[in-house]
Amino acid sequence: MYYIGFDIGSSSIKAALVLIKTGKSIGVVQEPETEMEMLALKNGWAEQHPDDWWKHICNAIEKLKKTFKVDASEIKGIGISYQMHGLVLVDKIGKPLRNSIIWCDSRAVGIGNLAFKTLGEDKCTAHLLNSPANFTASKLKWVKENEPEIYNQVYKFMLPGDYIAYKFSNTINTTISGLSEGIFWDFKKDTVADFLLQYYGFDTSLVPDVVETFGQQATIDAQGARESGLAVGTPILYRAGDQPNNALSLNVFNPGEVAATGGTSGVVYAVTDTLSGKESTRVNNFAHVNYTKLKPRIGKLLNINGAGIQYRWLLNNLAVSSYDEMNQLAASIPIGSDGVCMLPFGNGAERMLNNLELGTRLVNINLNNHHKAHICRAALEGIAFSFVYGMEILKADGITVNVIRAGNDNLFRSKIFADTVSTLIGYDIEIYNTTGAIGAARAAGLHNNDFETYGKLVMDNDYVMTYRPEKDKIAYKKAYENWKKELELVLNKKG
Repeated sequence: MYYIGFDIGSSSIKAALVLIKTGKSIGVVQEPETEMEMLALKNGWAEQHPDDWWKHICNAIEKLKKTFKVDASEIKGIGISYQMHGLVLVDKIGKPLRNSIIWCDSRAVGIGNLAFKTLGEDKCTAHLLNSPANFTASKLKWVKENEPEIYNQVYKFMLPGDYIAYKFSNTINTTISGLSEGIFWDFKKDTVADFLLQYYGFDTSLVPDVVETFGQQATIDAQGARESGLAVGTPILYRAGDQPNNALSLNVFNPGEVAATGGTSGVVYAVTDTLSGKESTRVNNFAHVNYTKLKPRIGKLLNINGAGIQYRWLLNNLAVSSYDEMNQLAASIPIGSDGVCMLPFGNGAERMLNNLELGTRLVNINLNNHHKAHICRAALEGIAFSFVYGMEILKADGITVNVIRAGNDNLFRSKIFADTVSTLIGYDIEIYNTTGAIGAARAAGLHNNDFETYGKLVMDNDYVMTYRPEKDKIAYKKAYENWKKELELVLNKKG
């Protein structure tokens, strides 16, 4: 018997089957095989139609069933992970009224910033743990102001995962974790943030019913079964945004546990039990998947836009053929890159730097002594240093660290990168070979809240290795201090 899990990204849908008994992944598929289309009608806008996600989910289910010869009756539960902060609006018959305004759309920045100022930073920090910023609530306000003919037809707003659950079941609901990522949740009162709804002029009837993150949220109805190819009555047992789900996939549930990813952008997601929003303009705070009022678990999310994209840019523009070659070149250069320093912030505004756009900067090149190997080392170190800098911000916001767990993705496959981060932070980095879709599938089994058994499934199936801090930290610390001086010079000029 199996659980099926979905990871709804903005570039593709991934679906996974896992054995219920062992948690072992049977297979993962991606739909479409090329990237999904994203509509940008204006600079800074990003939209996708919700039914495109549904179409690709249905195709992925069919592909899994055929490839692994699995019957619908053998799939006993569904877990859903989805791109965070998106806005889906439906009318009374559940039809989408417009494209979804997805996570990377920046049209509502001004609306959220004004709300933060008008409502008061202290109130937003105490109740929302965040600025309303460019999150789902602010996007809904943009629709209200700019598309009143659409807004007036809205029956419910949903997050992307809520809409997919609705397509399976014809039932509209959401979770506390989901509402918190849209900045609709009041942590101080532990209820929907009525004061924000009133400020934005939203009727409370627009808010979906709230269900638990783990447990039976809905079941597949006849139409959902016809379209998806799954059986009528199959329960939806789990739903969460992609970053909380990524942490879950890595067995990160408790204070002191940190999840990290090092793909195109970098993410550090630290779990804490304190309701602190001290760094709310640089760090996002969401209800983690196992949040409760009596046992709060908050996920502090710090994003680094300029991470793996820089290393990919070098792969495309240096005379090298692979990441392995770049890593070998970098390994031939000592710690500190012989003084060469690279700031990796070339992928737009950096929230952790208070939304400044610094660009990538390469400094201290000596044309007689330095070559592409130095650039490769400086690039890896620069990205690693940005992670360490982000961890310092998180520590200032009250987190503790016992262990960092990371996926086996591009950056963490580099020993230089992982050793640099581990040594400077002073903690182990455990590497796991898993995906968000696999995590979502396994999480369908957490309706019994047996997190200890879940952790064992992750360790037994996914553990790869552990990077441990080097005993001699002097060279690493010197290189980091040099990098930080270069960053501070730029920040002072920009400020």
